[in-house]
Amino acid sequence: MAKNRHIDKICAVITIISLILTILFINGTSLGIVEAEHVMGYENRLFDNTKVHTIDIVMDDWEEFIETCTDEEYHICNIVIDGEVYKNVGIRAKGNTSLSSVAAYENDRYSFKIEFDQYSDGNTYYGLDKLSLNNIIQDNTYLKDYLCYTMMNEIGIPSSLCSFVYITVNGEDWGLYLAVEGVEEGFLERNYGTNYGELYKPDSMNFGGGGPGNGQDFNMGDFQNENEFFENNFSENAAENDNFAATVPDAGHTFERSQTVEGQENQGEMPEGFPPGGMGENAGEMPEGLNPGNRNENMAEATPGDFDSNKLERNMGEAPGNGNFEEGGMGSDDVKLQYIDDDPESYQNIFENAKTDITEEDKERLITSLKTLSESEEIESVVDVEAVMKYLVVHNFVCNEDSYTGTMVHNYYLYEKDGILSMIPWDYNLAFGGFSMGGGMGGNSSGATSQVNSPIDSPVSDGDISSRPMIAWIFEDEKYMQMYHEYYQEFISEYFESGYFGEMIDQVIALISPYVEKDPTAFCTYEEFEKGTQTLKEFCILRAESVAGQLDGTIPSTSEEQAEDRSALIDASDLSLSDMGSMNGGMGGEGGRGDKREQTMDMERDDIKETETEETIVTSETEQTLQEQQTSETEQISQEQQTSEIQSSVRQEEEKNDVSHATAADAGEMALQASASVSGDRMPEWEDTENRDSNRNFSPLTDDQAMQSNSNTQKEQMIWVGISGVILVIGILFAEKIKQR
Repeated sequence: MAKNRHIDKICAVITIISLILTILFINGTSLGIVEAEHVMGYENRLFDNTKVHTIDIVMDDWEEFIETCTDEEYHICNIVIDGEVYKNVGIRAKGNTSLSSVAAYENDRYSFKIEFDQYSDGNTYYGLDKLSLNNIIQDNTYLKDYLCYTMMNEIGIPSSLCSFVYITVNGEDWGLYLAVEGVEEGFLERNYGTNYGELYKPDSMNFGGGGPGNGQDFNMGDFQNENEFFENNFSENAAENDNFAATVPDAGHTFERSQTVEGQENQGEMPEGFPPGGMGENAGEMPEGLNPGNRNENMAEATPGDFDSNKLERNMGEAPGNGNFEEGGMGSDDVKLQYIDDDPESYQNIFENAKTDITEEDKERLITSLKTLSESEEIESVVDVEAVMKYLVVHNFVCNEDSYTGTMVHNYYLYEKDGILSMIPWDYNLAFGGFSMGGGMGGNSSGATSQVNSPIDSPVSDGDISSRPMIAWIFEDEKYMQMYHEYYQEFISEYFESGYFGEMIDQVIALISPYVEKDPTAFCTYEEFEKGTQTLKEFCILRAESVAGQLDGTIPSTSEEQAEDRSALIDASDLSLSDMGSMNGGMGGEGGRGDKREQTMDMERDDIKETETEETIVTSETEQTLQEQQTSETEQISQEQQTSEIQSSVRQEEEKNDVSHATAADAGEMALQASASVSGDRMPEWEDTENRDSNRNFSPLTDDQAMQSNSNTQKEQMIWVGISGVILVIGILFAEKIKQR
């Protein structure tokens, strides 16, 4: 018995271990065990970027829908994705500045948002609940968004998947778009697992359509006019003018507006948030110090200290929201992710733009994280350090100032889980310098040089970096700054110095070129596309060369250092950023509004007129001959009809015993063919799922399949509970067996 004197203790230990394993299986994520990414099913279907996909939008009231697109209201439609039919899907126009720009230019090539479950709960595309179809406005290259999302994904940042799609409407060509995975439930589950955290889209600017942070009061022309004012007066050439200071408008001046679209000559009132009296109390003379942010320092070839951006910003007054220019940028303090106080009401531009259902507890937890972040204390307890650094690496490389680091302070998602914050990229059609004064100071050769050499250690283009606490901590600690540089070096080495980028971009250009050439609603000509893509490729190669120099110390890496010495900067004077499309440009050659389609219609009308003219030139002799032929043909037809009636009566008797029936396979074949050329209310129906075309790789999700997909998580949880139970039982039995011995 002595040998079994510890048996009770052994049994107790085994039982405890079994219980611990059971708890870990069931509640692992809450105990710090990271859940693996979840495979959804749509990743390698629509987002297979080795080919151009097809989407046919089927709507009876398409014209009515287009006329009301600026309302951003959902309409019901059916869509066919690569031959697969999805019914009762929601569609609406989307966009901020692009929405108002399309309307202002009287163009109907809007961006669209597809909501698969808008009208049918549980309806998804292999797990994808929302899809964006970007119209590629202000981007002659068609590649800006595509490259940025691709770079983010390849560096390891949770980012939207994307691919090119050629859209038809009721079977008629509409244009080449970029399909982008919506950042909602499907995205969150794919990247963070089923137990994902909270998602926000902070925004305080009155752009585009309705909804919090996306009001309809913003006018794109107004903001462009404000850009033109800076462009015309603060450019490199203007700085050489002795009367430079006198060009600032007098106090009380407001811009008069006229709707002259061509040439961008329209004058508009100042955007909302700018003082109606012009530049403030010092208007009429040059504001004290002008160094517009951390970009384009070469535009005036000024010495450091001659201009002070903070003084200029103070003279321009308060910005929209509860932020101001003194803090840097037009966005409010909460969208800059600054800590304001403990009152959730102070963060409405975040909480009103929540994309997940949030509670008061969620709000309190986020505010606590923002407080710790703003104090730059215990950063790793509130920030996903690696994710934010890698996000900034790509974000800074592509020079996107229409973002968190730019003037508008928007176009990003904030992800929070257990108090840990990270950023998700969004909307890069104005990257690669496209936002820089609408292609003015960013569009000339000096602007290209400035953007190519954009300082990697001064990533905020408007205001001091301390106004952006989500990234400021990187540059306040030498350890974090070194990590940031190491991630940047890895990106440059693997993406550019390896030769991967050059090969990849050439393949993508070759892939989409035929579709761009036939795009009937394109915002640019094919020649402008070719020029734009070549400029983009050269820009990226020069940008990589500059970043490599900034990392090894041969090129200054801060705005202050570059202002002191520009001799080492990479020369990009041969490039014009506006060739790639910009805020003021990119509306297409030949006037923009789907001119290829209009030109085709004009040519068809001319052909019809020409044909009609030729038909009227018929001589009287020819008419007489035709009449004689007609009389002869009538007599012949009468004889043939008599013969036909006799033959018909014979065939009817034979056909009574030979009736053919359409097979289920034939019906499936007809449906598949219809899906490629549907029109009006003729929507293909799948009547027999077992006899579809054998060449199809996938089939559309039925309601049962959708429910099955949504129940996968529950099944997985049940499996783990079962495993845990088995382990517990085995442990108890083993303990009992030892005890019996």
